[in-house]
Amino acid sequence: MAAWESSLDELVRSRGSALVGYAYLLCGDRREAEDLVQDALVKTFSRGRSGFEPASVEGYVRRAVLTTYVDGFRRRRRWAAVRHLVAPDDVGPGPEASTADRIDVRSALAALSPRERACIVLRFYEDLTVPAIAEALALSQGSVKRYLSDGVHRMEGLLGPMPKAHAAATEQGADGIDVVEIVTGGRTR
Repeated sequence: MAAWESSLDELVRSRGSALVGYAYLLCGDRREAEDLVQDALVKTFSRGRSGFEPASVEGYVRRAVLTTYVDGFRRRRRWAAVRHLVAPDDVGPGPEASTADRIDVRSALAALSPRERACIVLRFYEDLTVPAIAEALALSQGSVKRYLSDGVHRMEGLLGPMPKAHAAATEQGADGIDVVEIVTGGRTR
């Protein structure tokens, strides 16, 4: 594997969601943000340059996201003027429904001990397995399971029943379940 390929792989694995979040702030549409990041990655890595440091490559990609967005502004504006003639409306639920849940989750996390909170965040946000959490925190797997169990029970006292969290807290594999969905049980307000 070439050096640039490993830099690309590391960047996408570790910072891909942050890059999409950055692009989303620019364009306001999740799918367009993903496309912007993809285009920026192609622009940055298509030349097969070597010497990219994983710490600095994100800056190149962020700059490419920005220039790709700015360069495509006229094209997007023109398409927006005629899109309604050929494409269905892309209206979907906004983030407003989950805002209150996110605030509740943050408050519940603040009530946890530092180790419980670390285990909960690593399991449900970073999507690490119990063995990976144990290694990251230099704890035994049993201790991690105990901190996860205690943390989930404590959060249930503040948020209500969380049946999905109990199953996910002890799973060994990555599951990709959203932390707000886990701790709120999928409820909406």
